[in-house]
Amino acid sequence: MAASHHHTSVLYDAAIDALAVRPDGVYIDGTFGRGGHTAGLLEQLGPAGRVIAFDKDLAACQAGWSRFGADGRLTLVHAGFETLGQWVRDAGLMGHVDGLLLDLGVSSPQLDNAERGFSFMRAGPLDMRMDATAGETAADWLARADAREIADVLWRYGDERQSRRIAAAIVRQRDAEPLTTTTQLAQLIESIVRRTPGGSHPATRSFQAIRMHINGEMAALEAVLDQAMEVLADGGRLAVISFHSLEDRIVKRFMRGYAQPPLPPVPAAPRPPAELDIVLRKLRPGPDEVATNPRARSATLRAAERRRRR
Repeated sequence: MAASHHHTSVLYDAAIDALAVRPDGVYIDGTFGRGGHTAGLLEQLGPAGRVIAFDKDLAACQAGWSRFGADGRLTLVHAGFETLGQWVRDAGLMGHVDGLLLDLGVSSPQLDNAERGFSFMRAGPLDMRMDATAGETAADWLARADAREIADVLWRYGDERQSRRIAAAIVRQRDAEPLTTTTQLAQLIESIVRRTPGGSHPATRSFQAIRMHINGEMAALEAVLDQAMEVLADGGRLAVISFHSLEDRIVKRFMRGYAQPPLPPVPAAPRPPAELDIVLRKLRPGPDEVATNPRARSATLRAAERRRRR
């Protein structure tokens, strides 16, 4: 089962099963996290098998190097999964990857560490970077972006109906005092968005949206999906766990587009051949998993297999 290490891998068994692991195969874990899915892959691999894992969070990589350092079957790369195509090409493995797993979103250790600034439930610096060694923090972005840009991000990635009011309040607040902590931002949002009985915290959507923007998560997802078609071997599997409706929509559209290619614009031209077979359309966690791991409640797993190239 999933290794603890203060993190429970969502849809653990289903994701490993969806990859149909071969003992001598080559597999990529695009989001190492704390190594739950990677450990599951290694358990099913023989001596000739191989796992290449990616994570842009240096803390995650350091934990992984310490935990798995003695296992020569694992290569753990400190980089975002959007870079995996070039890495696979340089390693001479293009078209030889038997499975690619993407577990999107934020890991429990990231949420639980107040210093990372992902959670409005813990006081900490307003950071939100997956890679804490590079890029712009949430505080830096909120200090420079205009109200229109902030509102657009909150609406696009958070479906926040009060996006304009929140954005205007952020701009007013920063003129009086810089927004530098999670509690400052959470309290500001809570003063605008009404808390509904039994509903999520008023800051949930905004924090999610800002995190997705700061880390370029949608662009990274689209980039890695395009690379998947090149790196996967014939019969290779792609499995994606998403936590946001926008992410799931991108994955669904991608898989369906390659499984049912659209008709060409030229009349009477043949439909392009399908390059993917859908093997798992949509799987959600069961009530038992949600009860033991509430963060799994919004997860969706989809999987597809690459057809043989002609």
